[in-house]
Amino acid sequence: MATVALAATDGMLHFELAMACEIFVHDPSGLADPWYDLVVCGPGPVGVGRFRMEPDDGLDRLAHADTVIIPAVEDVDADVPPDLLDAVRAAHEAGARLVSFCTGAFVLAAAGVLDGLRATTHWAHTEALAARYPQVEVDPDVLYVDNGNVLASAGKAAAIDLCLHLIRRDHGSTVANAVARRLVVPPHRAGGQAQFVTTPVPARDDHPLAGLFPWAMERLNRPLTVEDLARQANMSSRNLVRHFRSATGTTPLQWLSTQRVRRAQELLEQTDDGIDAIAEAAGMGTATTLRRHFHRTVGVPPDAYRRTFRSAAPAAGW
Repeated sequence: MATVALAATDGMLHFELAMACEIFVHDPSGLADPWYDLVVCGPGPVGVGRFRMEPDDGLDRLAHADTVIIPAVEDVDADVPPDLLDAVRAAHEAGARLVSFCTGAFVLAAAGVLDGLRATTHWAHTEALAARYPQVEVDPDVLYVDNGNVLASAGKAAAIDLCLHLIRRDHGSTVANAVARRLVVPPHRAGGQAQFVTTPVPARDDHPLAGLFPWAMERLNRPLTVEDLARQANMSSRNLVRHFRSATGTTPLQWLSTQRVRRAQELLEQTDDGIDAIAEAAGMGTATTLRRHFHRTVGVPPDAYRRTFRSAAPAAGW
């Protein structure tokens, strides 16, 4: 029976902890025998969100587990407890499979086990992870990353995707699919985090481009050039590009393309309009252009996105 050690320290979040317990304590499929032996490890009673948890064993138990899971931490700027870092390093040296959920990637990075590897975390924290640990190759778009013995998932529900991936590796697709059905989740989700990411705009009213963004958003269905934007902002094209990159991290035309895709997402979610009409309303011109940009930005085709995010209520019994 493979041992899964779930690390629990003050400041971790309860969703991922509870989800790991739900999946790894009992076999939701009823098909795998033996299942996993889950052990919650911590320095003592810990605060997990609004709950208190009594670990089964100390953090030193991590070094004796087959798989070690690091759940999300609430504050990515807080120092990682030294005893947790030592335990993670010891587990890594002992050959354990290390798994982080969401912002738990910051713990693995602080322990040095992500150096030279791909990793991901919640999309809202990928830039911080990349800036703080430049030796880690941070991928902001994927739901999870598998480096063999070191794996990382994106935010919240992506931890379920990674758990199903682990089960698929350990027990095969039949068991993983059965577990997914019992959890009422898809066995595999298409696309990555890009379908959930919001695009930044300046929060300050006194920003030089504060008035330009709503102006452009009202005209996404029209052809807009850098010169058009610069003229509206009353500045040179060169200054516009500089302010744009400072505010959004991208260029004016890239920002416009992303906003048009976001508009298409809204229309796919909220209307019954066909792809041609949505392409015109979002300023993409043709359905072919929309499909190309949408798939490249979001990671799934427009039709697949509409089926997943349709805001209409599901049919009875669905």
